[in-house]
Amino acid sequence: MSDAPPPDFHVDAELAARLVSSQHPDLAGPLTPVANGWDNAIFRLGDELAVRLPRRELAVRLVEHEQRWLPRLAPRLPVAVPAPVRIGRPAPQLGYDVPWSIVPWLPGRVATEFATPQRDVAAHALAEFVAALARPAPPDAPRNAYRGVPLAQRDDTMRARFAGGRLTDASRLVPLWERALAAPEWSGPRLWVHGDLHPANLLLGTSGHLAAVIDFGDLTAGDPATDLATAWLTFGPEGRRVFREEVEARTSVDDATWGRARGWALVIASAVVEATGTTSPLGQVAAYVLEQLIAD
Repeated sequence: MSDAPPPDFHVDAELAARLVSSQHPDLAGPLTPVANGWDNAIFRLGDELAVRLPRRELAVRLVEHEQRWLPRLAPRLPVAVPAPVRIGRPAPQLGYDVPWSIVPWLPGRVATEFATPQRDVAAHALAEFVAALARPAPPDAPRNAYRGVPLAQRDDTMRARFAGGRLTDASRLVPLWERALAAPEWSGPRLWVHGDLHPANLLLGTSGHLAAVIDFGDLTAGDPATDLATAWLTFGPEGRRVFREEVEARTSVDDATWGRARGWALVIASAVVEATGTTSPLGQVAAYVLEQLIAD
């Protein structure tokens, strides 16, 4: 991933192989690098598994959340998720003093590789996933200062973003943001929230069907509008219509929640544009999302 920030930990295939051999020797096998994302490096292990190693300090806590909670959530979710099959321990003797995971290898291609009409095919299944996940969470569910919280907590960041010059349509986006802020806050129970439900965290089959939802590092509980933002982040107008209808057929979502969801789409898309510009695959998607928010 060319726009990924520099790593805090040195991670490579040799380290991954040594970790697997020392802690889970029964699973040792050929390792192939497949992704070097913002927070984690991924190595395919044989045909059915993958090794996921944090490459940044801030990802350590996120991996711990996945290790604790995904095995509990996975059985009730209608699509595949990377629930760890083995837990990797910190290995200071190998120069890698952080937790890591062995997860299932999930087939499919990242949704950013598909044109919007192809992504629209996944609207029904993603609505089913969101409705299945959005159940009341226990009191000790992870807290996240950036997802699932009242939109007002993101206002200072958004105002700075609008003034920063990276968003070319800032003058047209500000009224959309203020409209979202005016929507009543979520007053229901804290519901499970994926927290980062954009196309780079969705795997699709060749026909565009939803194969898996990945990267639960931002998993938290709070306002379900955060995940409903995927209506704009992932789909075009037709897919968005289907997604909304399917969500409303499965759960109770009022207009205020959809209004906040639009605000969350603006938060996430503008963050991507600010961080990466509009030339990376996800940056191109984010620029399209901002256009769609204005058009709506």
